[in-house]
Amino acid sequence: MSPRIVRPSFAIALCLLFAAIGHAQELLVAPENGTGIWQPGTVRWTVQVKGADVADAAYVVKKGGMTEIAKGKAVLTDGKGQIESRLDEPGWILVEVSIKAGDKTIKMNGGALVSPEKIQPAIPRPDDFDAFWQAKLKDLASVPANPKLEAGESGKPNVDYWKITMDNIRGSHIRGQIARPKQGEKFPAMLVVQWAGVYGLPKSFITGHASEGWLVLNINAHDLPIDEPDQFYKDQNAKALNGYPSIGNDDRETSYFLRMYLSCYRAAQYLAERPDWDGKVLVVTGGSQGGLQSFVTAGLHPKITAVLANVPAGCDMHGVTAGRLPGWPMWYWQTKDKDETKVRNAARYYDVVNFASNIKCPVLVGVGLIDTTCPSPGVFAACNQLKGQKEVVVLPVAEHGEKKGSHGPYYNRFNAWRAALVKGEAAPVK
Repeated sequence: MSPRIVRPSFAIALCLLFAAIGHAQELLVAPENGTGIWQPGTVRWTVQVKGADVADAAYVVKKGGMTEIAKGKAVLTDGKGQIESRLDEPGWILVEVSIKAGDKTIKMNGGALVSPEKIQPAIPRPDDFDAFWQAKLKDLASVPANPKLEAGESGKPNVDYWKITMDNIRGSHIRGQIARPKQGEKFPAMLVVQWAGVYGLPKSFITGHASEGWLVLNINAHDLPIDEPDQFYKDQNAKALNGYPSIGNDDRETSYFLRMYLSCYRAAQYLAERPDWDGKVLVVTGGSQGGLQSFVTAGLHPKITAVLANVPAGCDMHGVTAGRLPGWPMWYWQTKDKDETKVRNAARYYDVVNFASNIKCPVLVGVGLIDTTCPSPGVFAACNQLKGQKEVVVLPVAEHGEKKGSHGPYYNRFNAWRAALVKGEAAPVK
């Protein structure tokens, strides 16, 4: 099933994408057609400079974000110009634009996707992919979850709150927080999983959802307490968890992400076994690394009923072999002092594209057209494996992080989905 693509207007896109230097100098780059989605052939971007008298803008066009296919200078008339390139097969083009304004260099990127619904994973799925993960789930099942709840104050009069700890494989733990409305007996459930980094979990991550009617569980990506002072997490990030994505990444049995993926499964299972779950709605949501975990959870747990994932990481990590940037954590290149072949083989078992084909529930995905951390072709390679309904919100002027509302179109749809799902309605796929 091809994804339905939500396309913000050109006027909105042009306003969203800019880099400001000082108070007046701006460089804007936007797809000429407003969407950034093209058929094979010519693609174009508009360039606009404000607050500086500049005659031209230098540009480099990179196929797949990696291979230079053109370069030159766009002539600017009254601060406006155009860049043109072409791509004759499904894929992604990144254009890097820069201007000289006095002694300053201002840079901005533009993106274009050609026939994204036809982009496929760079390499085949391992034949024993499902067998491997079924074996890991069996290992997890041999460890009792042993959930322990510690009641706390939610800060909202209509919400109950607890900290939670559960046991995981190899003596590790799952640590998180759970909240639900004070009134009522059965609730739709939401699992919230976290973006990359090492940090605590503020109560606000879940209490807002709970006040709207959700039974919400939010878990730390790491085996760490959730409410220590900031310095604790800074120390962990600088020491034990420094470069954590690469820990054990040369073996599918030792990857740091094995514990993380299984913690997501156990968290979903815990929600599904609670007597206050309504037995109907079980949503998983997150962004970046949280988007990765959302796909993985739905790919492993059959009771997930919807996925809401913004700029998901971990997609098509062998994209390099197809001439395109892979998704974070880019294990293809994380091979320092390790056997490259072993690292790249292990990555196949953690790649989102290989979990996606097991997902049959509705999925909402946000994808940034100038995101070089979780590049759009890898995200589409994953989305094109999904078996159920899907809505892909293409953000034509969005980098990986939110800037000046560039991710707004995704969050508008996120809110629409959440409002429908909490009432037990079908996902409002556009």
